[in-house]
Amino acid sequence: MRLISGALERFLSVFAAVRRGEGVTAFLLMVNVFILMTAYYIIKPVREALILAGAGAEIKSYAGAAQAMLFLAIVPMYSAFASRVNRIRLINGVTAFFISNLFLFYLFARSGFQVGTAFFLWVGLFNLMLTAQFWAFANDVYTQEQGKRLFAIVGIGSSLGAIFGAEVAGWLFEPVGPYSMMLLAAALLAGCMVLTNWIHHREGSGAKSGISEQPLRNGGAFKLVFKHRYLLMIAILVLLSNLVNTTGEFILGKTVSEHAKTAVSAAGGSGPTAEVYIGQFYAGFFFWVNLLSAGLQMFLVSRIMKYLGIGRALFFLPLIALGSYSLLAFVPLLSLIRVAKIAENSADYSIQNTARHALFLRTSREEKYKAKSAIDSFFWRAGDAFSALLVFVGTALAFDMRRFAMVNVLLVLVWLGVAVAIVRLRRERATQPETRIAA
Repeated sequence: MRLISGALERFLSVFAAVRRGEGVTAFLLMVNVFILMTAYYIIKPVREALILAGAGAEIKSYAGAAQAMLFLAIVPMYSAFASRVNRIRLINGVTAFFISNLFLFYLFARSGFQVGTAFFLWVGLFNLMLTAQFWAFANDVYTQEQGKRLFAIVGIGSSLGAIFGAEVAGWLFEPVGPYSMMLLAAALLAGCMVLTNWIHHREGSGAKSGISEQPLRNGGAFKLVFKHRYLLMIAILVLLSNLVNTTGEFILGKTVSEHAKTAVSAAGGSGPTAEVYIGQFYAGFFFWVNLLSAGLQMFLVSRIMKYLGIGRALFFLPLIALGSYSLLAFVPLLSLIRVAKIAENSADYSIQNTARHALFLRTSREEKYKAKSAIDSFFWRAGDAFSALLVFVGTALAFDMRRFAMVNVLLVLVWLGVAVAIVRLRRERATQPETRIAA
């Protein structure tokens, strides 16, 4: 066993600094998030196809605002549940809930119900809640020093899972159909539960056992966020980054749906349907996003974290977005929009994703699970809500894609200012004793 563990540690050391005894847990966490992201990217093209081919890009944008309202109810419920059970029961319970939902969607869809909008809303809950919970668990398992080194390895699983899931979706979408893919995602989530329990029992022994077996202290998630300026700035950063990204997704989705209608009309019914056209476009789009993301995650993220630090890593994505939307403001062609969004999303899923999650390494367990769930869910979807408002106002004012891109340029400038504030607050927080941070 020691021989296998040593070989695994040597292999993982290619990507980040792995010390003796750390390889197995890092590998298990990497596989866990690989399976989670595979499940998400299998159903993500399903979500896009069902809503874009049915309700349209505008309704897709507006539906994001509804998710923020849902989180106002869900986050307090999650916090209350977390205060009553230990971490493994919390994770198992939430995961089982989402597995059961996939079976229900499958049954409703097969019975002839239109589930496009409801499924779009649900996938937003599924993605954010389970992803936030996974990274809270990883933050709970690792110390600040370990997380800074090993999160890059864990993130490799996220990037590779996204690639694999997008590729599987491309293979299965037409022959299998969107609804059967829901059952496949449910089976993968069950696998995540098995791995989480394995890691919990492996890392929850000894001195860690008393902490991991205890429920979180009472207190609301939103109260924690507004109590600490550091957490509030992270929340604003998440809101702004998703506001920019979601508006960019509207620009892409609107352009793709128009091209799909044109292609179907030109084919005269002999080619693929609009649903298939859109689904295949997004399967390919997600594949290339995540291929580039994986390359960045494997060979660049750990170096950025090591030499520049977590705070400075937060600047890569807004600078890329600034360049992308500045270009789109002048040349809003589908080919350029696709390239710009691939660059933006790949940096988001690798550098930004790892740095954002690492911001919670030096926080209390309540902040890791409760505050992080609020930030990664409600404040994330609040960005969608503001994007929906922007789309509504922009559509009423007859904005074209150039003007939406110009608005994003202005938002990115504000985003950069918030990143500067987080770096400053992070330095201040580093000088505080752990007891004050946890208070």
